[in-house]
Amino acid sequence: QVQLVESGGGLVQAGGSLRVSCAASGRIRGINAMGWYRQPPGKQRELVAIITGGGTTNYADSVKGRFTISREHAWNWVYLQMNSLKPEDTAVYYCNAVLYEGMYWGQGTQVTVSS
Repeated sequence: QVQLVESGGGLVQAGGSLRVSCAASGRIRGINAMGWYRQPPGKQRELVAIITGGGTTNYADSVKGRFTISREHAWNWVYLQMNSLKPEDTAVYYCNAVLYEGMYWGQGTQVTVSS
């Protein structure tokens, strides 16, 4: 199993920046990719960004050019740097790990962007 713990959420003004972090533990050597998802109030969870074992990254169109996903020490830490934040980025942000046997999720961290 893999355990994921997010941190770094909070309240920020529009135009500001925030970095959320995900600490992974457990069977991290089995991870193939990790990503960040978000769930805005009253909406479904959506993919924000993903990074593969080879370092390939993909982003939702809504965050391209503003958000950057990165990892450190193999899969021990995954980050999401969020710049030029907008009120519509307000959501609970979840860390996700993809292994052959399935996916794991963190508990989420709230990001609120005020206008």
